[in-house]
Amino acid sequence: MTSYDLTQGSLIEHIKRIAIPASIGYLFNTLYNVVDTFYAGKLSTDALAGMTISFPIFFIVIALSSGLGSGTTALNSIALGQKREDTFHKLSKNAVFLGLIFSVMILFIAPILTPFLFKMSGATGNAMTLGVDYTQTIFYGVLFFIMNAILNGFLNAQGDTKSYRNFLIFGFFLNLILDPLFIYGWFGLPKLNTVGVALATVIVQCIGTIYLIYKVLKSPVFDKHDFIQAKLSPYTSKEILKQGIPSSLNMATVAIGVFVINYFILFFADAPTIAGYGAAIRIEQMALLPALGLNIAVLTITGQSYGAKDKKRMWSLYKLALKIGVTIMLMGAAIIYPLAPLLIKLFNSDPSVVDAGTVYLRIEVFAFATYVFLYTGISSMQGIKRPNFAIFIGLYRQIVLPIFLFYLLGEVFYFGIKGVWYGIVIINWSAVIITVLYHKALMKNLLFEDHISTNSEP
Repeated sequence: MTSYDLTQGSLIEHIKRIAIPASIGYLFNTLYNVVDTFYAGKLSTDALAGMTISFPIFFIVIALSSGLGSGTTALNSIALGQKREDTFHKLSKNAVFLGLIFSVMILFIAPILTPFLFKMSGATGNAMTLGVDYTQTIFYGVLFFIMNAILNGFLNAQGDTKSYRNFLIFGFFLNLILDPLFIYGWFGLPKLNTVGVALATVIVQCIGTIYLIYKVLKSPVFDKHDFIQAKLSPYTSKEILKQGIPSSLNMATVAIGVFVINYFILFFADAPTIAGYGAAIRIEQMALLPALGLNIAVLTITGQSYGAKDKKRMWSLYKLALKIGVTIMLMGAAIIYPLAPLLIKLFNSDPSVVDAGTVYLRIEVFAFATYVFLYTGISSMQGIKRPNFAIFIGLYRQIVLPIFLFYLLGEVFYFGIKGVWYGIVIINWSAVIITVLYHKALMKNLLFEDHISTNSEP
């Protein structure tokens, strides 16, 4: 068995080897964003506001990068499961080509759209100026963001999540140095304010691209000669987009869902509740990191097993991942529920903020396990080339049902802000039922198909 072959061997060992490094990487990525937020807050309220407003705009790049990365992971995993290294290299070359095309497009339209989008968000004055400066600088590094996701897709397909983890850890510590260096103009450098925060991120991403290229070149399956000889193909590019766009759109629903939740929080609650929610969300995100790592493992192993036409292994993986993930989430919930007040105090000691954050956490712990069912089901379906369900469940869970249920519980049944918290739990569990039933039906009727081949192309 080759080092990248996930179609054989212990599933539990493969899951640990893939999920644990991925979870650690997500942890440091989260901490990276905390550092940027910390330094922006130290600059000024306007700087923090400008960067906060920029998030939905920058999220376009994040969603696109993530979609291309997950699409590359899924299709390359299937190719390796089929033992088709020629297809792997063909997919890889076309993914890089798509990354270059999208990067050029974004670089061209960003200077035109960014100020307009900030105005649409209601930004004015210095906050808008600082936010636009930050966002425009970030967009100069769009090539590195997209390429890093694609290169990581090559490595993920081979079961390697350690390389990207190493980059994220290194990037976190480098950012700790570069942020104040550029923001405050140490060692004679000009003071760049929010541009400095963005420039530090672009440099980190650039170094990450160089490192990940090196790791791909050294990976077991990659052959530079085969990559160069592989052909660019409209059909292959279309396959990557068919796999990646649903993932990107699913992430877009998450961004819209944030706006929906924020709207109802502002409708029902006061400032301490908003602050308590903000602190609680950070704790919840940390608790969900193992589920995100498990997500990568399921996608990669399912893809290779699908390529090998091994339905039994896919089913075993799905059930094992659920057992592991739900167990971890239940343990996390059991710890967070009694310790919720102490955890909120780590961010803010105001009693009203602590009370509000505690209420949120002690309700939301009952939804922790839902994320395992949702992430595992969606990843499993991506691994068998059925990514479109993610869009449907994203719209259902993030937009359609929340708008109705939050108002019903909060206003009609007088639960107020608790109606929003209860609504999230109810929505998630209903989404779990839909996802589990759909996944079961899909797997029951699954017919294996040939992957990208020269015969498939027009």
